[in-house]
Amino acid sequence: MKRCDGHEKVTGKAIYADDMKLDQMLYAKQLYSEHPHAKIIQIDTTEALKIPGVFSIITAKDAMGTNIVGEVIRDHRILADDKVRYHGDVVAVVAAKNYTIACKAVDAIQTTYETLPAVLNPVDALKPDAPLIHEDRKDNVTATSKVRSGNPDKIFEEAKHVFDADFQTQFIEHAYLEPESCVAIKNPNNTITIYGGMQHPFSTRRYVACFLGLTLNKVRVIQTTLGGGFGGRDDTISALCARTALLAWRTEKPVKLTLTREESIRESYKRHPFTIKLKMAVNDEKKITAFKSSFVIDGGPYCSVSPYVVWRPTVQCTGPYKIPHVHCDGMAVYTNNTFSGAMRGFGTPQYNFATESFMDMVAHERGIDPITFRQKNLFLQNDKTHTGQTLAGHQVSIGAVVQKTLKEFDWDNKYKKISKGQPNSDNKLYGVGLACSYRGVSLGAEGADFCSAIVNIQEDGSVLLETGVSENGQGSKTAMIRILSIELGINPDSIIFMDTDTSSVPDGKSTVASRGTLAGGNAVIDAARQIKNTLLPVLEKKLGKSKQGYIFAKDKIINPRTKKELLFSQAAALCYKNRIYPYAFGTWQGPKVNWDEEKGQGDPYFTYVYGCQACDVEVNAKTGKVKVLSVVATHDVGRAINPEMLKGQIYGGIVMGIGQALSEEIVHKDGKIQNLNFNSYKIPRSLDTPDMKVFLVENPDPSGPFGAKSIGEPTNELMAGTIGNAVFNAVGVRVTQLPITPEKIFASLNDPRLR
Repeated sequence: MKRCDGHEKVTGKAIYADDMKLDQMLYAKQLYSEHPHAKIIQIDTTEALKIPGVFSIITAKDAMGTNIVGEVIRDHRILADDKVRYHGDVVAVVAAKNYTIACKAVDAIQTTYETLPAVLNPVDALKPDAPLIHEDRKDNVTATSKVRSGNPDKIFEEAKHVFDADFQTQFIEHAYLEPESCVAIKNPNNTITIYGGMQHPFSTRRYVACFLGLTLNKVRVIQTTLGGGFGGRDDTISALCARTALLAWRTEKPVKLTLTREESIRESYKRHPFTIKLKMAVNDEKKITAFKSSFVIDGGPYCSVSPYVVWRPTVQCTGPYKIPHVHCDGMAVYTNNTFSGAMRGFGTPQYNFATESFMDMVAHERGIDPITFRQKNLFLQNDKTHTGQTLAGHQVSIGAVVQKTLKEFDWDNKYKKISKGQPNSDNKLYGVGLACSYRGVSLGAEGADFCSAIVNIQEDGSVLLETGVSENGQGSKTAMIRILSIELGINPDSIIFMDTDTSSVPDGKSTVASRGTLAGGNAVIDAARQIKNTLLPVLEKKLGKSKQGYIFAKDKIINPRTKKELLFSQAAALCYKNRIYPYAFGTWQGPKVNWDEEKGQGDPYFTYVYGCQACDVEVNAKTGKVKVLSVVATHDVGRAINPEMLKGQIYGGIVMGIGQALSEEIVHKDGKIQNLNFNSYKIPRSLDTPDMKVFLVENPDPSGPFGAKSIGEPTNELMAGTIGNAVFNAVGVRVTQLPITPEKIFASLNDPRLR
């Protein structure tokens, strides 16, 4: 099935937020902090307000409600009030007749600060004398998480083979093509309507209602076409919408706020940097007997979703390996760097780089083939994880996924060709690498998991469909339409997916955690089956009763007993004629999960997906430049609802993972980002894209729509470890800090510990 929104996008007809132009619309511009940490002494807007064409300027004191918001902890200032906590904080916003005047007014605002000592890394943030980012807290610890299984310390004392290593990852920008943009309109009935490119309109509604002091029913948020997200369209765009809404409220004119690329990178949250310590014991049978992990992440000045980003890697800390004795401790820390938030994987791309690199390191030091080492320790059906959960109720397919990858990649033959630090006649080094993962599906115990869908059949048999999860560019609209078309047996072209509107469908929780198809699809199926029940009186009268039910296929409804049939459109018309509304509100609630924070044990997810990726690389021995030649990815997705679109997500995840592994890094200097555009922030180009082959393993899961699970994040979390292992096999040294740059490769050559 082709994408339902494909034509409008490739022809340039899709309407993004910045495309909107309304009568008497004003343009907004933001004034950013001059310092990463400073007390605000004064914000003087006197001269700026005198500029002709300036309609309003707002600061924190203008908030009609509360200025402090947050998804988990309320510590995020929509506008900086007492002080600025990072260089991307906004202290004032101007609304003017045009963008040029707005820029001029921003330059005319006079600010006075008292600079404060900045905390620029998590180590310093944890020192007893560290300045507090938030004075109402006792320290700079944002959140912690732990797992406790067995007694690894005792095993380490007795073990003959114990290994340890440290790893570090970087700040990463989401790099979506569309910078943040929104339009706010005050309505005559003292309500507000927001149009914008956000991944969770309901979060935006909460921010706006909070800032303006309004009840939720007075704030309507409508999602416009989204130009990419990857988790980055929540806190930042919600704060922008709140500021824009207040300006629209004060001026009683439509107001648009669109960020430049530099402003977007400056203000928006990033992927959390991780500092990770790992320790492992292995016995003579090549089995892992104990594992210990601790990691600290830089959350920046605001909590955002740091507690979730700490929690997920903790409960999945072993990777897809059975280990009886495990301790893991995760911690998020406040600093004055750019704040960190949700990004594709929620902590696992960082953590998996460490664990899968470590698996190869341990195998190398023990003299074990890295594939054999993994296969000796992979989860099997009904194994118990380190959290005490029995892997039952779904197919534990990690072994099959690994085997498929090895076969399709031709691992055995390619592995024989690795350079191990010895360049060929062209001064090139060749290496192969592999990484595995298992991933909990949907939110799990980190949040309430539910969703809704509305199926509204029209009199002519055409259909309007809405769900509580949003289209973020990943193809959710198409997947929902496909699921409904299969369930009702109708042509997908007869279904229109309505853009998410907070005033017409209930909150289905954030479209994160690769849960869109699972949560939304289940709700759509529930609604569709209600529609079938609603049609029963009409079907029984026209087609006769059927104990086996009716067949819905090819735009027809058929009685399998009598062979009588009725067009779906005819059935819809008969419903209206008989005063029956073919309308349904479908719901889904995630299966029960549990987590005991004190014991560090529980069943954190109701099912899991399994994946394995392999790649080969070529390293220029003279320059250290790494080129990824090819990638093979195999994933158990449960059931592929739209296989080609699903493969597209895997291709995208691979390329994004290449960026994380080799080139992408937000660079701070004294708390200020130095690379604010794509000329200096290096995302992979088309020329950097390798040959990619994708293989799907399908083990339909009872919890998913038609057995589907998830794929958006699993493919992304594997690439850094895969490439890291390939570089090691090529060069003969291990790079333990991302990104793997030529400078780090050459530095590692001089470190005997990394050989």
